[in-house]
Amino acid sequence: MKWMGRFAGYNASAFRKDLLSGLIVGIIAIPLGMAFAIASGVKPEYGLYTTIIAGVLISLLGGSKFQIGGPTGAFIPILFAIVMQYGYENLLIAGMMAGLMLVLMGVFKLGALIKFIPRPVTIGFTAGIAVIIFSGQIANFLGLSGIEKHEDFWSNMKEIGVHISTVNIYSLLTAGICLVVLLLVPKFAPKVPASLLGLFLSTVVAALFFKDHVATIGSTFGVIPGALPQFHIPEITWARVVSLLQPAFVIAMLGGIESLLSAVVADGMTGSRHNSNRELIGQGIANMVTPLFGGIPATGAIARTATNIKSGAVSPFSGVIHGVVVLLVLVLFAPYASHIPLASMAPVLMLVAWNMSERRSFIHVMKTKTSDSLVLLITFLLTVFTSLTTAVEVGLILAVLLFVKRMSEMLKVAKVLPDPDHKHEKVMAHMVHEGHNCPQISMYTIEGPLFFGAADLFEKSVMDSIHQRPGILLLRMGKVPFMDTTGEANLASLVKHFERYGGMILFSGVQAQPLEMMRKTGLMERIHPDHMFEHTGEAINYALQHLNHQKCLGCKHFAFRECAVLSREDNVAERQSLLESTSI
Repeated sequence: MKWMGRFAGYNASAFRKDLLSGLIVGIIAIPLGMAFAIASGVKPEYGLYTTIIAGVLISLLGGSKFQIGGPTGAFIPILFAIVMQYGYENLLIAGMMAGLMLVLMGVFKLGALIKFIPRPVTIGFTAGIAVIIFSGQIANFLGLSGIEKHEDFWSNMKEIGVHISTVNIYSLLTAGICLVVLLLVPKFAPKVPASLLGLFLSTVVAALFFKDHVATIGSTFGVIPGALPQFHIPEITWARVVSLLQPAFVIAMLGGIESLLSAVVADGMTGSRHNSNRELIGQGIANMVTPLFGGIPATGAIARTATNIKSGAVSPFSGVIHGVVVLLVLVLFAPYASHIPLASMAPVLMLVAWNMSERRSFIHVMKTKTSDSLVLLITFLLTVFTSLTTAVEVGLILAVLLFVKRMSEMLKVAKVLPDPDHKHEKVMAHMVHEGHNCPQISMYTIEGPLFFGAADLFEKSVMDSIHQRPGILLLRMGKVPFMDTTGEANLASLVKHFERYGGMILFSGVQAQPLEMMRKTGLMERIHPDHMFEHTGEAINYALQHLNHQKCLGCKHFAFRECAVLSREDNVAERQSLLESTSI
């Protein structure tokens, strides 16, 4: 019923809009699908299979009305590394495993958690992937020969340097024609698919004037078949599953992040709201089915999704049409695609890399010169020079550590005294100093989260008061929004020590989350119900009633209120009057 609700009120007018947008996006997806597949180290038709099958399934089963799924540039370095290390057959298995992981993430409602990945980490690895994609097309752009592909950036750059003398002027001209079209068409004819026109014109020029001097898809990968491959289940063994767990997890995480980011972009453009968990389930099913037809991992494509919306799409049916368009082109025109030069594909991918580089966001975060800048830079460098897995792991750990450090710095603990002129309702932190204190009652204002990152500060400030042995310790916790088990353990230790020598601990203003934590851990059972107060003034009055006529330990003759007045060195007259009226 929810699925049918996405097509509620669907009519002929909506179909015409979806038909137009699906046609436009389908045409755009054809060169991209082949280019992404080639850059990932597999045959170009595998990218088309992915566009068709995953594109249709993601649109029908996903959680966004406007999502366009298929192969994306973000996957290129990951898939290429898997193909190099494990082979194409194992890439299919890893894709299926990643699909299962995505389904489980959606079932267990983990979609919202992926959104909490820090922005500097996503910008860092996205920019790093863009650099890898761009640099990976330099050889095809220049038409270099004898190039051997490697997994790492430095080795690939070294290969280019070693073979730079083999530049092919015909490949350079072909790539230049396509690049000029890609740059000029969006300015003068924005509705025309620039990538398809660029491939067409550069292919025609190359075929007419230097046909035998440039490498083509056909000469490198063979003729593209004009039909979908037969259904095939890869040979799955336990050993293969174990060895592919990490690659599959990386594919699943990146696929989940990219698809949800794309869905968020779609929400921003249309004012709609996607279902993140259903989106993960739809992405997962698509990635489990696509490898059975030879397709590579797929996810939501931000650029194609945005184009779909701008073209007037009103429902997921536009994504289905986009897949059908690619299928028809594959069946009718596949043999002609074999004549496309690799040099023509290079500028298409280079422009994709440029557009996905997050360059403006990258510069903006770096200008802040904060810890986010450090996380961004390290994630970016590790993506380029090591691997995406290492980059994301280190980036996340560093981001968490820096976050904990910032949160711990938010905790402030100040020893305070009540203002006797305001009937113990107002607390002034500046009243406490070496010559102005009351050892009978110790009061502390705690501000900020009380958690493991701030445990050391809490112990040094509040727990030092144990050695002073005041009769009563009052903790003002109205500004403590959060407390974890470490913070609760420190609090419990404080209660235990005070109980040991007969002291009393009072709490005021405890918020809901810390209060719930104290209940769950059993700390509330150790604290007398009368020792919890909503307001500080109530706690102070209770403390004074408890002390009653006891003499203050500091001056041996005055009750707490009198001690507070006596210690105010700025009020000489009142202090002198109090001394004269008291028999010492």
